[in-house]
Amino acid sequence: MHTLIFATNNQNKVEEIRKVTNGLFNIITLKEAGIDIDIPEPHDTLEANATEKSSVIHKMTNQNVFSEDTGLEVAELNGEPGVKSARYAGDGRDFQANIDKLLEKLEGQTDRQAQFRTVVSLIWEDKEYLFEGICKGKIIAEQKGLQGFGYDPVFVPDGSEITFAEMTMDEKNKYSHRKKAVSKLIDFLLTLKA
Repeated sequence: MHTLIFATNNQNKVEEIRKVTNGLFNIITLKEAGIDIDIPEPHDTLEANATEKSSVIHKMTNQNVFSEDTGLEVAELNGEPGVKSARYAGDGRDFQANIDKLLEKLEGQTDRQAQFRTVVSLIWEDKEYLFEGICKGKIIAEQKGLQGFGYDPVFVPDGSEITFAEMTMDEKNKYSHRKKAVSKLIDFLLTLKA
């Protein structure tokens, strides 16, 4: 079984991806790989940040690695918070403060269309491949649900009546931007294994 380092310390993301990969690959976190660094995300696109993370870890380990960067893009706010989603309300990565800021900016707005977009960067045998997943939906005015993380309590995906935070992991994966991107990654890896 191939081991892939997932360049993150976010356990929620790791669990989501392990669920999607279903044991086909041995996904290990930075911590499990013995790496204790916080990789900067200095760029203004998801693609560049994902590339930064996978490149840094690949250079350190010379192993196959993937990373992802995800942003919530709100139409009415010209794509905000976008690449700054995790630090929208400041560098503390305080999800509640981020949600509060988002809801405040959208107060009184009727167009609440938004999308989550994930970009996965895979470095496999020294070559980089990018995969994208998008989930369209809308931002609701008050938080609902206790599952998930980030903006999940205020995001209702198209085709659903409930927020990501009201869904089980399996329900969320029917819509998930991260699952769509990771499914493309897995399809690609399976062609390599064939």
